[in-house]
Formats: sequence, structure tokens, C-alpha cells
Amino acid sequence: MDEDGLFPCGQCPKRFTTQRGWKQHQNYKHRPAADTPRFPTPNFRTPSPAPLSGPSSPIFSSRRSPRRRQNGSPVRLTWAAAPLELQRYGTQVTEHPILDGTPCDIYGDDLPEDTPPPALEPRDPEDYTPFGSADEFELAELLYERVQMSASNIDRLSQLIANLLGPDKDAPFLNHEELYKTIDRIKQGDIQWDSFTVKYNGELPDDLSTAPAWKLQEYEVWFRDPLSILEGMLANPSFKNELDVAPKRLVKNGKRLYRDLMTGNWAWFECDKISEDENTHGAMFAPVILGSDKTTVSVATGQNDYYPLYISLGNVHSSVRRAHRNAVALLGFLAIPKTSKDYAGSAEFRKFRRQLFHTSLEHVLSSLKPFMEKPRVTRCPDGHYRRVIYGLGPYIADYPEQALLACIVQNWCPRCTARPENLDRPAGRRSHEHTDTVSEGCSLKEVWDNYGIVADLKPFTAGFPRADIHELLAPDLLHQLVKGTFKDHLVDWVVEYINLTYDKSEAERRLADIDRRIMVTTPFPGLRHFHEGRGFKQWTGADSKGLMKASSFVFLPAIAGHVPVQMVQAVSDFLEFCYLVRRNVIDEDNLDAIDAAIARFHQNREIFRETGVRPDGFSPLPRQHSMVHYRHLIQQFGAPNGLCSSITESKHIKAVKRPWRRSSRNQPLGQMLVTNQRLDKLAAYRVDLECQCMLDPVKDRSNLPPPPPPPPPQEEDDEDTEESGDSDEPYSQGDVKLSTKAARGVPRDINTLAAYINQPTLPILLRQFLYTQQHLANGPQGCNVPLASCPELERNQKVFLHNSAKATFFAPSDMSGLGGMRHERIRSTTSWRRGPSRYDCVFMEGDQQEDGFGGLLVGRVFAFLRFTHEGRRYPCALIHWFSTVGNTPCEQTGLWRVVPDFDRNGDPVLEVVHLDCLYRGAHLIGVTGSRFIPDKDFTSANSLDMYQGFYVNKYVDYHAHEIAF
Repeated sequence: MDEDGLFPCGQCPKRFTTQRGWKQHQNYKHRPAADTPRFPTPNFRTPSPAPLSGPSSPIFSSRRSPRRRQNGSPVRLTWAAAPLELQRYGTQVTEHPILDGTPCDIYGDDLPEDTPPPALEPRDPEDYTPFGSADEFELAELLYERVQMSASNIDRLSQLIANLLGPDKDAPFLNHEELYKTIDRIKQGDIQWDSFTVKYNGELPDDLSTAPAWKLQEYEVWFRDPLSILEGMLANPSFKNELDVAPKRLVKNGKRLYRDLMTGNWAWFECDKISEDENTHGAMFAPVILGSDKTTVSVATGQNDYYPLYISLGNVHSSVRRAHRNAVALLGFLAIPKTSKDYAGSAEFRKFRRQLFHTSLEHVLSSLKPFMEKPRVTRCPDGHYRRVIYGLGPYIADYPEQALLACIVQNWCPRCTARPENLDRPAGRRSHEHTDTVSEGCSLKEVWDNYGIVADLKPFTAGFPRADIHELLAPDLLHQLVKGTFKDHLVDWVVEYINLTYDKSEAERRLADIDRRIMVTTPFPGLRHFHEGRGFKQWTGADSKGLMKASSFVFLPAIAGHVPVQMVQAVSDFLEFCYLVRRNVIDEDNLDAIDAAIARFHQNREIFRETGVRPDGFSPLPRQHSMVHYRHLIQQFGAPNGLCSSITESKHIKAVKRPWRRSSRNQPLGQMLVTNQRLDKLAAYRVDLECQCMLDPVKDRSNLPPPPPPPPPQEEDDEDTEESGDSDEPYSQGDVKLSTKAARGVPRDINTLAAYINQPTLPILLRQFLYTQQHLANGPQGCNVPLASCPELERNQKVFLHNSAKATFFAPSDMSGLGGMRHERIRSTTSWRRGPSRYDCVFMEGDQQEDGFGGLLVGRVFAFLRFTHEGRRYPCALIHWFSTVGNTPCEQTGLWRVVPDFDRNGDPVLEVVHLDCLYRGAHLIGVTGSRFIPDKDFTSANSLDMYQGFYVNKYVDYHAHEIAF
């Protein structure tokens, strides 16, 4: 310290008022060696806390807390709080011991344990105000939300209903105006829109006519109160079993599991910080998830782009957020400043645009700020009141939005300090503190050039407690992996390699062959079929995701033989990474596998540098660089599938695009706001009625005659049956059922049926099947005993042929029901969609002691059958067996290979198996190698008959990846 009481640098003229400032200056301006990083180099892994331990920084314990001294709250170890799928796997759950969401009364005083929630305010069961009845509400919901009927058609329908009812009875609605006014009178979900204007407040020229128009314009931001929205979500009774009131650690076999946001370390550590204030003990932490993304609604008329801002509650489980069950709400519309080309690229305009964005966010969220440190008593889905403390949580955004949020320069990483010319070198993490430190004593240009920081702008999170935008940027599976690394990088690099390596005609021939391999791939439920290969003009999000699912045959089997082995392996490593991080539950073994996949990918992608596709290396590719942060982000925020920008992009349809289409196109924003408000009111009103059990279809129908008996079940039309989708059936690991009715116009006699399906050995196979069914406990299988030992079929044995079966299985990582169940249709028919035959392949139970593909068998279904023998009903399938090639997956693709089994005479090896042996559908892709596919007589319908060997496609969906590894 010098005589002025300041700390001189010693290496430069600067002096500092505190020793801390002097140390920071030394660390960041005068490091010992040029190659020494200014921050300790982290490995981007958040250490997994020891299982069942307390918080990492237990400043207070529940026993010491003054607020908790009366009834205490020890660390709770429970299985009951876990989702059903976690309970089934024996997962142990540890809740945060201090901010555990203890129920309280309306005044905020803790309640004794086992106190029931306060009863709901009694309501007249006949009171449907503002509607006259449940039917009247459902009619309004049908017209306005589901059908989205135009005003003129509502008027016409109302007139028709009035004519049918006659003069003695009133129609539900006279016209569209009465319908709209009735919806507007709904009290539930009534959160009014508000707005504010923002205007440039910098220096203006004396002659305003010379000023750019954007400096004089007022920009309007529309929003709703975020506190009211979140309290509405918290009070939603439909979330009762799908919401966490406290952070929790999931442990199985001594290893952490990461699932929803509240299972990650971030929520736990936030509660550690909050618990430093004793007045917060026993409160409930409520993370606020935000998301924003510009969207275009039209390219032809008026203003065609909007900037919606979304909000969600972090306590809600990821499956609910993905399903959009009122867990993601439209918070507001941000302003989009525009100017002429003369000023669009100016630094002054870009700065104003950034400031407008951050200022708007800070103002919109201002109502939450007081309750980020002081609890607010709020009703929760289980009916209890709790003292809720809010906090800014993960922000869902694509890379340009992330750069804007983090106030960094494009091509820099918003999470770490790696330079854009070498993004993959070890680097320190960004933070508000880091920005403040490096900005001290440096010019704006120096900070911009050396650290990629826009230093004259503060992120909006700087004004909120415990919030740092660099820590809160969520992983983005859609834009960083699917659209970014896969579509924009790997696909284009492979095509560029072929164009660089071969002359024009040969390159076109090889690319055409890749397209042919895509086109002849066998169909599969939920898998988009690209009839024209990859040569379509413009990729949409659906195209990218569809091709991503089909990528195993596009970039693994399809390019094998056309590109070097190392290039195929690089794509395989990237796909492995993508499917691992997309899982619904990620354990520590998965995290190690993610690290290994990244390491292999970084090693194998060097082939693109060596072959001249990327001669300057892999920087700046910030989306691809984001892969190195995924392990840390998973440990912080749980599985990324609950925070992907696909959630907000799909919300665009309901919140922006459909309301815009319903508008008059003349100043449509105001009409869109009203539409969204009405939709929210209808949704909240439905939840309220369901909670009160007031949507019983029997109500108000006592005077009606009894309904007619239901018609007999109709034969199922397999052509129109949904191929795949989510299922609300109760949990089961897997279940396969035949279609409702047998195929029409098919012989029932066993011998005639055998000739009809061209399987003359079917009677023998059925007898062998019956022997196996009668000797399940012990003894050889029917195919290994003399035929004379097998049971005889009944005289005139009838066998029913079915064209399909429905497999239902637990697949929470895919689009599934809230219980995690999903269904798919397995086909076995002589004509599918009035075209060629289709005989799908299936996974079957094998050695239950083996994990992954080693415990599965693969076969092709030539017929689904049902017959009765000695009074017992047998559903079964005629299977053509496939054998596994080798004991390990293919080194190039990482996929297992199988070949169809044939006997010495060249006939397929067939067997009839019980339907219970089937697990779900399997997707096989032909092994082509370096051969070219012929242009004729080779289609997707016959490819299973044309190839000699096949890859087992574990990338056809996420469940297949989890079972066929």
C-alpha cells in the first residue's frame, strides 16, 4: 500500500483501492507466462455429490433453523416422491433438507406433518358460470379451440341450432359475438395483457429530420404478469403428481441419476444459497424457465415475424413440459426494431437493439424480483399452501439468441472463454464476475477482441438475485446437434468430400447411389421415408429431425464404401452422443459414455481436416463446440430433453401461427393477444371443472331417453390405424396384442390358409408350437423332437390370420404418454396401403442374463395367427429367424449385424412363437458396402428380400438405442 492508501500494480501505472482488486488485476493482466490460462482450467464436470449426503454447503441444518425448531424436518429419504418409472427401478430419493417445501397455512406458518390440505371453497355443482352447462362449455371449447371455426361459420351454426331447437328453447349462443363475450367472462386464467414502450434516449441531432427513423420510433412490448402465470401453474391440480416441491437427488446402486430440472445440482445449490437466510427455511424453490425465439408466420403479407417470450415452471416434470399440458405459457411479445440497410449494420443500431432486448426482459420480469429473496405464500397443486421463493432458471434459446443473452461476440462460446479460432482448447467459464474483472481498466475494443465480450451492455440477469446468464443457458438439442452439427456440418462435409475426391460425373453417381440407399430403406412406424433421398431443396425442422432419425442408414450404411472408414466412425460417434444425451433418465455410466463418444468424435473428425474438407480446422463452430459442455449441463439441469428449443418452437404453432391465421391480418398483434387470452381461459376453466368433477357426461341428462346400445365392434382397418404414438395405457415393460379383428376374405382352414400365405409347413410348425407350449417348464422345444411326439391339430382346425399387432412398451425418452408408454404397429400383410406386401421385423426375448442386444433375438414376421386348441386360445406369430454376425457390433458403424437363416435346401428357417415372446418392432437396414444399388427392381418394399445381411438400426428411435446397444 502506498502513501495514498492505494495498492500499486508494480508492473503498470494502475493503482487499486482494495487488495482484492489488485489480485484480480494481477491474475488477468500480468499472468506469469503467455501460455498460462487466466483461469484454472476446469473439466466442465460438476462433481456428483456423495449419495444420500446433505447439501454441499450446509450453513444451516433443519435442526438448527429457528423456523423449523418446533417440528423439525430431518433429511427425508423416500421412494414415494419419485416418478413411477423411478420407483420401479429401485431408485432412492433424497430431498433437500432445508428448502423442502413444507406445507403452511395461508399466513405462512408451518403446518404439522400429515395435516390435510384445506378444503376447496364449496361450489354449486350446477353452477357453470359464465356458461349454462357443461355441454355449453364444451361446445364453446370445440368451436373456438379445437375446430377454430370462423366467426361467419359460428353465426351460421348458431342459426341452424336455433332452427333445430325451435322457438321454445334457447340456442347456446346467438352468434359469434355472444360466444366470444361468454369466453371473456371466464374468471379462471384471467391474466390481462399489459404493455410499455421503449424509445432511444441517446443524443439526437438538432435537425430531427436527419436522424434515423429507428431513433425516433417508440417500440411497444406486450406482456402478462409472470407472477400470476406461475401462480396459476402452481395451483393447477392436474400437476399434483408431476411437480417437485423440493430439489432431489436420485440414486440407484450408489450412482446419481439425472432426470427433471429439480434432480440436477443447480437447483440443490441454489437452495443452499437461499438457505443462508433463516427466514427461508422450509420454503419451496420455484425455478423460472424462460425461452425466446423469433418466428415467421408469412412471407407475403405485412409484418411477418414476431418475437414471442415463453415462461415455464421448473418444478414441473419434463414430460409435462414436452406435452404442453399448460406447463409452457406465452409471457409476451418482444419488440423487433428494424431500420433501412443504411443503418442495419451500424454499431449504434446493434447496441440499441441489444439494450432494447435486455431492458425489456428486465422490466417484464420485475414482478418476480421481490419474491426471489422473500417467500410468497402460494397454493400448490396438492391443495397445500407453501412459501415460494422464485429464481431465474435455465433459458431456452438457439445460438444467436444465446450470444445476445450473454452479451458476447458472434462465434465465441457463451459459456466459456475459449477463443473462436480454437474453441476446443481448455478454457475457463464465463460469469458476471469474470466480465466485470476483465472490463476493469480495458477499452471496449480490447474486451471485444480479447474476450469476445460486449462490455458496454449488461445482461438482464445482472439485476436479479443469484442469476448469471452464463450459467443459465440451457443445452439445445435441436439447434446445436440436429440442425447445427448434424445437418449443417456432417451432412455437408460428407457431400463436400465426395465432390472434392471424385470428378463431377463420378461424384454425382456416388451421391445418387446414397440417395438410392435412402429410398430403398424399409418402412417403419414413425420413421419418415424420403422417397427422393436427401436431394430436397430446403430443410425444415421436421426434415432435419426426420433425417436425423434416418441418419443411421443415410450416414452409416449409406456412405460405407463411398467415404473413408474414419469418416463413417466420426458420424457414428456423433450419433451415439446425440442419442445418449436425449435419454429421459441419464446416469453416471451414461455420462462416462457421453465423454467417451465426444473423445472418439473429436479424434475421428480429423479425417475431414486431412482430406481437405476442413483444412483450417473446426473453429469457429460454436454449436459443435457446445458438445463439450453437455456433461456439466446434464449434471446441473437434468436430462436436456426437458429444456430443448423444440418445446418453444412447437409452442409457436399454438401461440403465434394459428392466432395469426385467425386474425384479419390488419394490425394482427392485438387480435393474437386476445386469442391467446381466450385459449388460456378455456384451458384453465376445463382444469377447474375437472377438479370439481363437473364434466360428468351424465349430468343434466336425466330427462333424456336411455342411449341406444353400442354398436358391435367393427373390424379394424389396418390401412387407417395410427402407425405409432404415445399411449396412456398403464405401465408395462412391453406388451404385444393382435389387431382387433382377423383379416377379411382369408381362408380359416389350416391347410387352405397355409397354401394362401405360401407356407406349406405351417401345420407342422403349429404342432411343434403346441408341443413347446405344453412343455414350457422343461423338455426340448418342439422343433427338436420327432413330429410324432407333437400334438395333433384338431379336425378342421381353424386358424385366423391378422394383418398387424400393436406393441406397447415403456419408452419415456421418445414421444410418449405421461406414464412413459408408447405404442407402434407391427405389420404382416400381403398388401399394405393397397400396394406391395409388408412383413416387418421384431425384437424378441432372448437370454435375460445378457444386457443390450445380447439379450435379444431378431426375426421377421411372416404371419400373425390366432387359433384355439383344447379350449385354450393361442395368439402367435410365424417367424423367420435371423442370426447375429460376430460377437461385437460393426467397427465402422457401431451397429449389430444379422443375416437371415436358411436350411441346407435354401428354405427359410421358420418357427411359430407365442405372441408374448415378441417385444417390439425392429428396423433392419441392408449392408451395401462398396456396391451400387441397381436402378431397377429394388425398392423399399422388397429390400428385406434383396440383401444378404442387415444392420440392426438402434437409431430408429431412442428406445431402440437403449435396448439394442
